[in-house]
Amino acid sequence: MIKSSYKAENITVLEGLEGVRKRPSMYIGDTGERGLHHLIYEAVDNAIDEALAGYCKNILVQLNEDSSVTVEDDGRGIPVDIHKTYKKSAVELVLTKLHAGGKFDKKTYQVSGGLHGVGISVVNALSAWLKVEVKRDGYLYYQEYDYGKPKNDLKKKNKIEGTGTKVTFLPDNQIFSVLSFNYDILSARLKELAYLNKGVKIILKDSKRQNEFFYEGGILSFVEDINTGKNKLHPPIYFSKQIDSTIIEVAMQYNDTYNESIFSFVNTINTIEGGTHYVGFSMALTRVINDYIKKNKIGEPVSSEDVKEGLTAIISLKIPDPQFEGQTKTKLGNSEVKLLVNSIVYEELNNYMEETPQIAKFICAKCINASKAREAARKARELTRRKSALGSSALPGKLADCQEKNPEKSELFLVEGDSAGGSAKSARSRVNQAILPLKGKILNVEKSRLNKLLINEEIRTIITAIGTSIGEEFNLGKTRYHKIIIMTDADVDGSHISCLLLTFFYRYMNPLIKAGYIYLATPPLYKVVKEKQKAYVFNDVELQTLLSEIGNEGVTIQRYKGLGEMNPDQLWETTMNPNTRILRKITIDDAIEADRIFTVLMGDDVEPRRAFIQANAKEVSNLDI
Repeated sequence: MIKSSYKAENITVLEGLEGVRKRPSMYIGDTGERGLHHLIYEAVDNAIDEALAGYCKNILVQLNEDSSVTVEDDGRGIPVDIHKTYKKSAVELVLTKLHAGGKFDKKTYQVSGGLHGVGISVVNALSAWLKVEVKRDGYLYYQEYDYGKPKNDLKKKNKIEGTGTKVTFLPDNQIFSVLSFNYDILSARLKELAYLNKGVKIILKDSKRQNEFFYEGGILSFVEDINTGKNKLHPPIYFSKQIDSTIIEVAMQYNDTYNESIFSFVNTINTIEGGTHYVGFSMALTRVINDYIKKNKIGEPVSSEDVKEGLTAIISLKIPDPQFEGQTKTKLGNSEVKLLVNSIVYEELNNYMEETPQIAKFICAKCINASKAREAARKARELTRRKSALGSSALPGKLADCQEKNPEKSELFLVEGDSAGGSAKSARSRVNQAILPLKGKILNVEKSRLNKLLINEEIRTIITAIGTSIGEEFNLGKTRYHKIIIMTDADVDGSHISCLLLTFFYRYMNPLIKAGYIYLATPPLYKVVKEKQKAYVFNDVELQTLLSEIGNEGVTIQRYKGLGEMNPDQLWETTMNPNTRILRKITIDDAIEADRIFTVLMGDDVEPRRAFIQANAKEVSNLDI
């Protein structure tokens, strides 16, 4: 049991704040939108650490009208007594010294969400001003800072009941290129934190709205939420076990889709690159399924890929000393964790399978069917290879390739329709722009297994043109183009085709998105001509704005029903010329939310799709994704 003593002596100081303002990106990633939001996450992490230690039940994040943010919790409150060595209050040390806090003292926090422990001091350093209020020992304490420096000593104000910490800060506009917080981005992360810390209430609010996140079911509720709109094969499976100071929590449920949705966390950090806990889980799952299949003589052995088809799972680990590796420091490297997770998951799942034989056989049948489909996909790949080898060229015949052979300088346009494809071929720069025309709408991969994809001509053509192969044979290093640009009509059908293609890339060639290779072209919807002046506009809102500026008299407006209606010069000028075009890079900041949206938009359930469209239609003039 963690002792409740939390005083200045528990605060360990490693170094000062020098250099944070000079090189902020070293501490928060960047000084754009992502870095801005990271300030809030650092402040919230302190509250979550108090929750992990069992002292905090309520967290408030408030976006104020002056662009400042308030983060308040009902934890123990930052210690206020004077540190013997530094002769300053613990509050001031935590806010002015890098790596100062209770996270380095395992007697204070056995587990901590902070990756590096830089925390609130970096928030202070990168804020124009910061105010901290601490409720502790029966009093309210208060201190203010400007640009990371204290304006005054910590002051004891009035007597007050309860405990907790309240921090309000204004990000420095000399540091950040943007100062407006995205409510939806914050909402997704805070919702995630509430799932991972059951029983903790997190409130997000601004002047117009408020969301409350509270889940008694914890990660069990998380799995149910992710599986909304999917056909579930059984009730969710949940188990939790603690060994020494390590807590392993797993929730999982199979659905009838063909996609894996497994998300792993360590001390509430989303380990997007996986790690030893994910490997341990995967090994145990595969062994349990194969043991059951063999014992009951119901089929042939299956692979780890087969047992994850249609599986939604959350693996949440709380560990005293996580060791992270990988480019983004979100891959767990603790070697002992693999065996620990493997052992616990095998024991718990094996017991579940024995106690629920009907569900166990249902799950095994799903995995066996996945294995058969994987074998069919392998045969389809071999057939594709043989057909390619017999032809004069391995590349698709309708691909108009570019002269450039360096992938970093090459672009591939996936163009809707033969007519638009013809215009694009005439318009393009042959040096580095390749064109691949597509016939209509491709297969909806959300409802299809890999073997079905590989016998679909359009999808097979895309795979061959890009050069990476697909599935377990995917190789990012063989990508032939580092810009793959989806170019469809600026209408509803074009939007649907874009969504189908993005679903394909997300589900089956996801590393292309992570590498930043997938883009959406932005063709204009209207051409507006007045006298000798012309302008291209991309939606109805822009059109009305332009007309209010130039007037309606003598104006000619041409609405493009499709890319094919533009001549090559217009297509080049508006959509393909690197100097004038608008490209939208596709990124995945929130994989869980992306998974949910693709399920809603491309899945079988009509009602969630209708609700999504109704909720978002007013926010955009041309809903495309």
